[in-house]
Amino acid sequence: MKTFSIIFILFISFNISAQVEKAPARSEGQGPWPQLIIRGVTLINGNGAPPVGPVDIVVERNRITEVKVVGYPGVEIDERKRPKLRNEGYELNADGMYLMPGFIDMHGHIGGEDQGAGAEYVFKLWMAHGITTVRDPSAGNGLDWVLDHKEKSERNAITAPRIFAYTAFGMGSKQSISTPAMAREWVRKNAERGADGIKFFGAPPEIMTAALDENKRLGLRAACHHAQMDVARWNVLHSARAGLTSMEHWYGLPEALFEDRTVQHYPLDYNYANEQHRFKEAGRLWQQAAEPYSPKWNEVMNELIKLDFTLDPTFNIYEASRDLMRARRAEWHEEYTLPGLWQFYQPSKISHGSYWHYWGTEEEVDWRKNYQLWMTFVNEYKNRGGRVTTGSDSGFIFQLYGFAYVRELELLREAGFHPLEVIRAATLNGAEALGVARDLGTVEVGKLADFVIVEENPLQNLKVLYGTGAIKLTEDNKVVRVGGVKYTVKDGIIYDAKKLLADVKQMVQMEKEKTGFKITQPGMQR
Repeated sequence: MKTFSIIFILFISFNISAQVEKAPARSEGQGPWPQLIIRGVTLINGNGAPPVGPVDIVVERNRITEVKVVGYPGVEIDERKRPKLRNEGYELNADGMYLMPGFIDMHGHIGGEDQGAGAEYVFKLWMAHGITTVRDPSAGNGLDWVLDHKEKSERNAITAPRIFAYTAFGMGSKQSISTPAMAREWVRKNAERGADGIKFFGAPPEIMTAALDENKRLGLRAACHHAQMDVARWNVLHSARAGLTSMEHWYGLPEALFEDRTVQHYPLDYNYANEQHRFKEAGRLWQQAAEPYSPKWNEVMNELIKLDFTLDPTFNIYEASRDLMRARRAEWHEEYTLPGLWQFYQPSKISHGSYWHYWGTEEEVDWRKNYQLWMTFVNEYKNRGGRVTTGSDSGFIFQLYGFAYVRELELLREAGFHPLEVIRAATLNGAEALGVARDLGTVEVGKLADFVIVEENPLQNLKVLYGTGAIKLTEDNKVVRVGGVKYTVKDGIIYDAKKLLADVKQMVQMEKEKTGFKITQPGMQR
């Protein structure tokens, strides 16, 4: 079982080597109340429906009990027709604001010791950007650690999104999984321990077949990063046919679209452990696949849709590959990126995603072409009824928790999604992919009270969702910042999103003062 061993070792070395600092007890948020009424919002739902408002939304504890249109734009609301506030209730005046279902990040690693990012830092950045649910793909802090935080989040004992734990296949096994029987046994034990699913990186076909079959039999879901070490004999189509429910990134998809080759065109001095080799050549992969809308391209797409397969593209995490300067000069790094995380991003032969050994124009041009072809597939997949979700994979490659999620929304828009389709990818599609659409993903009676509330219309400008807001010139010629999430509501508890962001800013300030750290750009003297 040499191949799986190599992949798993690479995974461990590229991810968290020890548990990060645990999240403290919650001291933020108001509620839940026996009754909460959010007044006067414009509702942007997660089902693709156009906005409507003003709307009053009634919550009892953590469940929505009424969604009522209470008037017309520009017309004074008849107070007699509004839901009545009970004595023990709480009223939030959100007149003129916009409300969406809580966002779902389908690829959310919870910090890392190597990155110097603890749980409180990560959770508050997510919550400050309206992310109320995350799928942790690989449970890098250990399953017990993740399940502990999941349980505390469910009780709202910590300030954190709700968590779905997808364990890395083979994690905790004392020996390499070398037979189908061993694979099935590991999957059963993983389910018994309480995991919500499995994150695969690849394995021999007989191992993948057995593991996915057993996982499906148990009713769990699975994701896969089809790493190059096994993708030549097991691509996305193989996984989907065997029972995989979603794929991460895009590895394994171009390989399923090959027409005139069976392996990626690797240079003969290529070494997968050399990250510049790995990412440089990955940027040329889509150009080796079948042409868009060709018979092969259509055949693969249609089969994946028929299998109800989910794409979680994580466009943002590779954006530095097409424009390194943009990613590393993002305005939020100065105030919200911890020193340890900034150092982790720097060129390195060891740290995963720090492949800037000599990154240049040719690499970025290849990656721009890569994006064009990748986005064409993802957008058409959506157009034909396929499910596309929103994941960020933050904490690597100059992408910061929360901020990177908003950037992912912008990149879905660049791919061709209508802004309402972007919101659906961020909400309902994620809930469906996790199997929890009965509780999450839309604002409907009976569902959990998870909301994102903003003062500006995000459909007109997704940038208003960034914690740093959007730049706007006023009528009197003043430059101001508008937007940023106003309130994040989880389980009927109202969090001041800007206060959460201020907490993160203070954490970063304190760490800089303690260490004397100042951000500098790679290769430049302090």
